[in-house]
Amino acid sequence: MELLIKRAMGGDGESFIQLMEKHRESMLKVAWGFFSNQEDVADVMQQTILNAYEHIGGLKKIKYFKTWLIRILINNCTQLYNSQKRVADQEEVSDAGYLDTYPGENSFFYLLSLLKQEDRVIFQLYFGEEYTTKEIGEFLGIKESTVRSRIHRGKEQLRKQIQREEWA
Repeated sequence: MELLIKRAMGGDGESFIQLMEKHRESMLKVAWGFFSNQEDVADVMQQTILNAYEHIGGLKKIKYFKTWLIRILINNCTQLYNSQKRVADQEEVSDAGYLDTYPGENSFFYLLSLLKQEDRVIFQLYFGEEYTTKEIGEFLGIKESTVRSRIHRGKEQLRKQIQREEWA
């Protein structure tokens, strides 16, 4: 992996493409944590790949490549999400299609769909990608304690929702 990163940093396009393919699934999962439609996910993926290609020479430590890449993705997701929020009133944005649009059957994404929008990405990074609460806080620009409390609140929300569905 380090050799691929070094080659990509040196301008080797084929190595860069291989890196993007290796991290594609992780990037998609994080993007789906933000958005509920394929077009938005495709937009942020495309922008992230372009940004990473343009700035890979600025990567300081090779061992943090994935963290660097996910950070770019989160920044792009946040920008798009905020621009959409300005256009549409928050109450008009519906998450109803979230389950229908994620490719493939996946119970993890079903659980994510039960969470508030702002908690989905935290759950995806913590449980899906196994980042630490400290790393997630750095990614999102929030305190580590906030990340931990959102995880705790989200777990409680999921627990209550699952209990309600069992009774139904």
